[in-house]
This record gives sequence, C-alpha cells and structure tokens, in this order.
Amino acid sequence: MRVISGIYRGRRLVAPAGRGTRPTTDRVRESLMSTIASARGGWDDAIVLDAFAGSGALAIEALSRGARWACLCEQDRAALQAIKENTAFITDDSFQIVRGDVLGRIVVHPPTPYDIVFLDPPYALDARLLATLLQRLEAAEQLADDALIAYEHDAGRSYAELTRLETLSLATSKVYGDTVVDLFRRTI
Repeated sequence: MRVISGIYRGRRLVAPAGRGTRPTTDRVRESLMSTIASARGGWDDAIVLDAFAGSGALAIEALSRGARWACLCEQDRAALQAIKENTAFITDDSFQIVRGDVLGRIVVHPPTPYDIVFLDPPYALDARLLATLLQRLEAAEQLADDALIAYEHDAGRSYAELTRLETLSLATSKVYGDTVVDLFRRTI
C-alpha cells in the first residue's frame, strides 16, 4: 500500500496487523480521490473526517493531495499503531488522531465544518448507525453545506439508510468487484 498522488506520493503505508481492518485498495482509493476532486473542484483546503480510519490511508491521501486538515478516528489498537507509523513523516499539525469509537460521543472540533467525510466501516456495521453519526455531525454544525460523504461497503449492502437523511443525495455509485463506493452530497 502506498500514497498514490500529491506531495507524499510513493510513501509506503503499513496495514494494521490482524484481521480487524480491510484497507481500501490502491485502485479504489485512486478512483475515489479522483471522483471527489472532480465533484468539489480539487482538494485545496478541504477539512476531512476519516471516521473509521484503519491504516489512515484515505486521510493521508487527502492530505497529500491538498486537504488542509484531517481527523482520523479509530478504536482498534493495531490500527492506531499503523496510523501512527503512517503519519510519522507528516511534521505539521495538519491532522489529529482520535482514539475511540466514532459512533460514541467523541468530541472533535475541526477548524471549520468537514468538507469530506470518509465512511469505511466494518462491512457488517448497520448503516443506521452511520446515519445517526451524520445526523450528530449535522446537529453540531460540523458538516459543510456542500459536504461530500464517501461510503464504502460490500456489494450486498444497501445505502438506503443514508438516503433517508433529507440533506443527502446520491451523487455517484461505483462498483469495484465486491466493493461499492457511494458518494453523497449534502445539500441545504
């Protein structure tokens, strides 16, 4: 696994030990990053939430491409260790690592509302919990009016719970084998 593009291009990234995480493949990550860049007109100054960070690859890729700041939330110890290793070369304060369950009451104050939210949870996670997380972020005014939400899930899972949120509309959906990435746009 490596950083695909941007100022950190070519940097090797480690995956967490064990079977607790399923890192997004380089192919899927490249496609997702290009789709987001196209949808928002680039990465410059984006504020990013990587809600189930795993290795941190999505947030690191976003920072490499020009995002201003990223919050990486993770509760698994092995994954947290991988995130620390993977971010060791980043010497500025462009990110924050938060240990804990993002579905709980983690309090993070981003510099400005999140422009991009990565939701790459364990595939078995009930999407209703993700909808609740997004509602909590909306209630705390931590989502930009035009925020993009990328939801990675297995092909057998539905995104219907997220479409029940009146402020979200499905922008694109791409299938990569058994993996699906849905990109939602928040509209106020």
